[in-house]
Amino acid sequence: MTTFEVTMPGKVVFGPGSIAKLGPEIRTKAARVLLVYSGNNDRVKSALESFKEQSIEISPFVVRGEPTLTAVRAGVKAAHDTDCLAVAAVGGGSVMDAGKAIAAMMTNPGDLLDYLEVIGAGKHLAMAPAFFIAVPTTAGTGTEATRNAVLTSEEHRVKVSLRHASMVPKVALLDPNLTLDLPPDVTASTGMDALCQLIEAFTCRSPNPFTDALCREGIRRAAQSLLKAYWEGSNVQARSDMMLASHFSGVALANAKLGAVHGFAAPLGGMYKAPHGALCAALLPAVLAANLRSLSEQGPGHPVLARYQEVAEIVTGEKDASPEDVTDYCERLRRELNIPRLSDMGVKREDFEELCQKASKASSMKGNPVDLSQEELSGILSSAF
Repeated sequence: MTTFEVTMPGKVVFGPGSIAKLGPEIRTKAARVLLVYSGNNDRVKSALESFKEQSIEISPFVVRGEPTLTAVRAGVKAAHDTDCLAVAAVGGGSVMDAGKAIAAMMTNPGDLLDYLEVIGAGKHLAMAPAFFIAVPTTAGTGTEATRNAVLTSEEHRVKVSLRHASMVPKVALLDPNLTLDLPPDVTASTGMDALCQLIEAFTCRSPNPFTDALCREGIRRAAQSLLKAYWEGSNVQARSDMMLASHFSGVALANAKLGAVHGFAAPLGGMYKAPHGALCAALLPAVLAANLRSLSEQGPGHPVLARYQEVAEIVTGEKDASPEDVTDYCERLRRELNIPRLSDMGVKREDFEELCQKASKASSMKGNPVDLSQEELSGILSSAF
């Protein structure tokens, strides 16, 4: 039996209407909280009501689009200027990543670059972050369960992580009702991000029995409910399934690894303004095909091939499904969800070489079940183009 450790949020609260518990969870930690959100007051209306009921003062901090290093630094300053001792992030993955990074830098000395991977010094956090509670309003990233914050460096044109085990939120509050009004395109891209994370964590270099169990259940829920949530946005059961699938994917990636899809998504997201989940959806079939070719060349008995076959059986419902059926399923799902190809998201062929070089250095690429050559990486981009 392989040894492993599991890092999870200190507390997980799930269920329709659970947003009402936000205020009480914060009240025991701080009387004033930095509220990180997207600027859409309708998205945080129920959160504000919960804070009001507990007489909690808020300092609002808006994060629009992908969180940048500049935004995080501004958030830390806002927290210090208003004497906030806690951070609540209510929003999608970008909002939660920003909140997570702000909470970490509120208590640690120096500049953000001192702690960043790839482009920074990669130092470990010396102090535990400020109390942080994450409330997802999308179902895809699982950021409320991870130990890292993905940030965009505009200067370097790349996404990188601030990472430490202490950054896992103290509380993850999962209310499917907060996703009922998500538009179809956001439902599609975030849902495909969750499915991709589940598949990659299940087939990565270092899975473990704990993450395997979550991945199996998450993949099953996503396969049965993503299209329902896309076509029937008010379907609470489908929304609940997707929120759980997303959360399971976050726990899985925090305790296992990912793969080439997310290895590419980091530089692509840094160079183009395209939704992360849409990029993952466009890349997933091509990465699966490349991995399966390489694994098959190593011999029919490779254990990861059996894992791909298990995924195929779950998503297709067919006991005699082949590993290759996963590729066909994900491509068909991308089309049914109307997610565009890379070329339709503005990706340029002349950037392939730079993208491949950056992807090969990404932390997620290290989890891919096989090593892929620069030629194979370029082939993936061409197939997804």
